[in-house]
This record gives sequence, C-alpha cells and structure tokens, in this order.
Amino acid sequence: MTLAFDVFWSFRSPYSYLALHQLEALRRDWDVTINARPVLPIAVRIDGFFKRANPLWLPYLVRDTIRTAEFLGVPFKYPDPDPVVMDLKTGEVPKEQPHIHRLTRLAVLAGEMGHGFDFIREVGTMLWDGKTRPWNVGNHLAQAASRAGVDLAALDTRQAAEAARLDGVIAENQKALEKAGHWGVPTMVLDGEPFFGQDRIDQLLFRLKQKGVKRR
Repeated sequence: MTLAFDVFWSFRSPYSYLALHQLEALRRDWDVTINARPVLPIAVRIDGFFKRANPLWLPYLVRDTIRTAEFLGVPFKYPDPDPVVMDLKTGEVPKEQPHIHRLTRLAVLAGEMGHGFDFIREVGTMLWDGKTRPWNVGNHLAQAASRAGVDLAALDTRQAAEAARLDGVIAENQKALEKAGHWGVPTMVLDGEPFFGQDRIDQLLFRLKQKGVKRR
C-alpha cells in the first residue's frame, strides 16, 4: 500500500527549496505520495516579524543555507526578485505583494489538479537555483509550470477569480501545520507526526520504513 505524507512548504523559504531534491529522491525510490500543502511565508503571515527578530538570525540563516546547499551539492542562489517584497534593513513588509500570493495560490490549484509537488519542485527550483534571473519576466514561470504538467495561463485566470477561496485553503493549511505540532517550513507530517526541516527527511524515511514502505 502506498504511504502518503503532507509537506508544508513556502516559496520564500530557502530550507523548503533545499528539501525539494531530497523529497524528490524519496518519492523516486520509495512507494510514497507527497501531498504539497503551500503556506505563506512568515514575513507576510506575521506582521512585524523581522522587526522583532534577533539581528543575528538573518545573517546566520544566509550563511547556513549557503553552507547546507554546498553540503548537499545543490545549486543555490537567493531569488531575484525576492518572492516577498520587503526592506531587509528595516524589516518593513508592504501589504501589497506582487508575487507571493499569486505563487501560493497557483500551487494550491496545481495540487487540486494532482500536480502539487511537481509544481513546487519546478517553480521552487526555478526561483532558487540561480539559473533564472529575473524569474518573473518572459516565460520562465510558464515553462516551469509546463514541466509540472499544468498550464500557467489557465491557472492564472483561475487564481485571480478564486482568490478568496484559495486564500482560505492556504489559511487552513497553516492551521493544519500548527495542529500537527509546528509552525515553520518545511514540515513533513506523516500520520500526525511532524518532521521539521530539510535535515529531518532521513528520520521521516526511518518512520516510513517502520510503517512498511516499499521500494519502487
């Protein structure tokens, strides 16, 4: 029997991107289904978060993500433009956001069509691997969506028309993440048990094996 788990994921999270390659390998090698459940990044979800954060937090995060990517052998560069428009010096995050709500709604729609993980994998990789800069011009996003098995133009029409419903799904995903016992991303949840961080995928596999997961 195929085992399934949720992955709570954000387009703005470098650790979410760094988990993608490991999750893809897990899906390739083991009989599992990955349910992508996109959430909004903390910068837009919690007002003033970066203004209250320890000033050492962001510089360490940058250093650690670059090092982790090197360790994993994964191409890595911070997106241009940033999926969240903000002033990194002051921590000010404008209410109007041109990218992150659209991307997250598109991911929900792709998931409803059965292509959720493929969408976050292709679009997340496009954002973070440093090969597409700037990512929001031309047909880069459309090509990534096509590789995931969906049509960007059709999804964009729907995400604009169904924004309120999709925002409700995104909010429910955040509630489900917190109910499972965490608040951050990436978090994988298997039968109610949370595994937070790209460095817990090996423990997720450990638990999957205990539950009888089969190799493909």
